Amino acid sequence: MSQVIINAKIYSGTGANPIVPNGFIRFDEKIKMVAAMKQYQAEPGDQVVDAQGAVIVPGFIDVHTHGAYGFDTMDGDATEIVQMVRDEITEGITSVFPTTMTQSVENIDNSMRAIKIAAEEEPAIQGVHLEGPFVNPHYKGAQPEQYIIAPSVELVQKWNELSGNRVRLITYAPEKADDLTVFENYLHTNNIIGSVGHSDATREFLQNNSKVKHVTHLYNAQRPLKHRDPGVTGHALLDEDMYAEMIVDGFHIAPDMVNLAFKLKGSHRIDLITDSMRAKGLQEGISELGGQKVWVKDGQARLEDGTLAGSVLQFKHAFLNMIKFTGATVEEAVRMASVNQATEFGLLDRKGTLEVGKDADFNLFDGKLTQLETTYSLGRKFTPQDAVIKK
Repeated sequence: MSQVIINAKIYSGTGANPIVPNGFIRFDEKIKMVAAMKQYQAEPGDQVVDAQGAVIVPGFIDVHTHGAYGFDTMDGDATEIVQMVRDEITEGITSVFPTTMTQSVENIDNSMRAIKIAAEEEPAIQGVHLEGPFVNPHYKGAQPEQYIIAPSVELVQKWNELSGNRVRLITYAPEKADDLTVFENYLHTNNIIGSVGHSDATREFLQNNSKVKHVTHLYNAQRPLKHRDPGVTGHALLDEDMYAEMIVDGFHIAPDMVNLAFKLKGSHRIDLITDSMRAKGLQEGISELGGQKVWVKDGQARLEDGTLAGSVLQFKHAFLNMIKFTGATVEEAVRMASVNQATEFGLLDRKGTLEVGKDADFNLFDGKLTQLETTYSLGRKFTPQDAVIKK
């Protein structure tokens, strides 16, 4: 028995057949067929939904999200991490990297153990992102300074093992490493992407000393672009091979600066992220991040001193904002929300595009591409109303 969605405009994310103007998708846990309606033939037992011109895009991949809907990765509770991830599926994310932050070694140990248990239950968990504690205090952002330490191969090895070898991305300040070559070689050997973030590195240092090809939340909490000093931001914009995370909520980056990055990087090297914290999906008020009080107001989460503390951005809005702020096509936005992440993190054989044999991970938007109506994760149906709020 298969599910079938008919009469949809399908953006597949593939190079060969990127747009099916009026098509159908047949699936169970995997995609069985994507084709034009003229090829559609009903099969016995099909569960058919008429999309009536709605838009289908690949499920989004968020490689940087700390928490949502009252839950947080650093709470170290496997049951709650599962619920957090399932809540995030309701906003279009079908592959998630639960993200830690700078905390004590013991707290990170606990979160790794919890993620391992959670990932064995919830298949949308496709990796782990360690943001810190290997950062530079000068650009700590909302990372608690008392827990910041130098990059350590031993700790990464320990945390990777505790997570069930799920660590796929690490944010660190390359200039703070005692032996950067040894550290980065370890990451490469163990299939872990290194990301420069919360860093005071110069472009010259990164060019001459580091192999890093990913930048954490471009523009934010890093040595900035100046006319005599390109900094981390300038290096990320100028290096054609560098993947750049972007928090496209209109607050972390002004829309014009989002557009500047898009013009320089193109759609092939931008990874949309949420960098969300536990207050995402909740009403405005006081929340918490890494033991620090956070005030949420007007769509922004800030520490007492005004520092942005992650976001309350839902991924569906990041996707639509990217189109709004830059004039990107839907195909380009799909690349930045799904295809690039799948490519960079070795998921493209199962995720990122809508092709036969891949996981049935996709989003159904209304025909005007304004509202997310339904998300399918491995064929499981989720709607925005399904989100559970932690009381």
